[in-house]
Amino acid sequence: MAKVSSSYRCTACEATTIRWAGKCPKCGAFGTMDLQTPAAATPGMKSNLAGTTPLRPARPVTTVSKSGPVPRITTGIGEFDRVLGGGLVAGQMCLLSGAPGSGKSTLVLAIADSLAKRLKRPVLYISGEESVEQIAIRAERIGATSEFLLLADDTELGSAIGHIEQHSPELALVIVDSVQTMASSEIEGRAGGVTQVMEVAQALTRVAKTRNLPIILIGQVTKDSNVAGPRALEHIVDATLSLEGDAHTSLRLLRSVKNRYGSLEVAAFEQTDTGMAEVLDPSMLFRGHRDTPVAGTCITVTVEGNRALTAEVQALVAPTTNPNPRRGVSGLDSSRMAMLIAVTERAASLKLFDKDVFLATIGGMRLSDPGSDLAVCLAVVSASQESPIALDVAAIGEVTLSGDVRPVPHMTERVSEAARLGFTRLLVPVGTKGRIRDKAIELVEVPTLARAVSALRK
Repeated sequence: MAKVSSSYRCTACEATTIRWAGKCPKCGAFGTMDLQTPAAATPGMKSNLAGTTPLRPARPVTTVSKSGPVPRITTGIGEFDRVLGGGLVAGQMCLLSGAPGSGKSTLVLAIADSLAKRLKRPVLYISGEESVEQIAIRAERIGATSEFLLLADDTELGSAIGHIEQHSPELALVIVDSVQTMASSEIEGRAGGVTQVMEVAQALTRVAKTRNLPIILIGQVTKDSNVAGPRALEHIVDATLSLEGDAHTSLRLLRSVKNRYGSLEVAAFEQTDTGMAEVLDPSMLFRGHRDTPVAGTCITVTVEGNRALTAEVQALVAPTTNPNPRRGVSGLDSSRMAMLIAVTERAASLKLFDKDVFLATIGGMRLSDPGSDLAVCLAVVSASQESPIALDVAAIGEVTLSGDVRPVPHMTERVSEAARLGFTRLLVPVGTKGRIRDKAIELVEVPTLARAVSALRK
């Protein structure tokens, strides 16, 4: 903060001095010098308040908005287009992140090849991690052999923009792999640092917007599965996609974490030797296939974006001599599962204080939907009582601390998905029958968890 200086003013002649004096040096009067303290500076007052003529004047929204849906650029890979809301948008900045080895580079290379073949226009792939020879080996393995697919290896931002200018305006798409490896020689700091990442992202964003050119940035992640670099990077881009998957399985889930041009969706891919294969019906991957029911399993229907998916929750309750029983969780939120175990113990009159309880999903599925609460509780009851749940029964509903079963959004989509997959009995919250009339499936309304446990015994 700037130092505030004081002065002294004569009340007779208005003369000012920086030091106090008993006699005014100008008029000679005695005892007329009073202390004058300037007012403190007001924040924001240093800026010039005089306006300038804007380069682009404000326009009514009716003259800016276009009638009909936003034009989309379909890549030819349906599941990727689905996550983006129907395809790429001109001038869109998309950030794709994922753990090492999850298949990010393989997926975007397939996208680049598919788009180049469809539009017969060049697609530029700029890599700062691999040489063009290494990229060509992967391209040959997955069949990305379009003559319009252009490869470049560079880590200098100016050179990357030079590649874009060299092939503009015919370019259909630009892919940068990855944003943490690019750097600008005009900015101090190492590549991957906060300053460099922000400069690269902002510069490429300006290129995308001014040329109406969609750009896909690949982002590295930290050990906590967050995008490496400043959090502001996710605010700059128009869409943020996350590629998730267990390293021990071939299943990969592509989620849209942010999308300015559509809703949040999820898509499934399978990582194979020939690239990323689309999984058109992922519901079949997240539940077990068996001929006889097994205790400790229950099916639920969750919603990712606008897609309803079935998932199987598995529970194992085993006696232990440990004074502190274990509570293991995989694919579920551990804090919420601890709460649901306590609610289930009270509602079903179970004694779990001397038992280990393990909860998990299958197929690498991550469940954060409250609509899966009822299935979790019923799986724990089934495992504790060694009472299998019928194979044609599923459960949907949020369970509160009081043991009540509350309704969840998208019930119509959930019931339709359960009926499509052959389930004949569905435990649902009260009020579902009045809104949904599906004769292909029996809806059993349960107001509380205790009533849901009783309904399973019938």
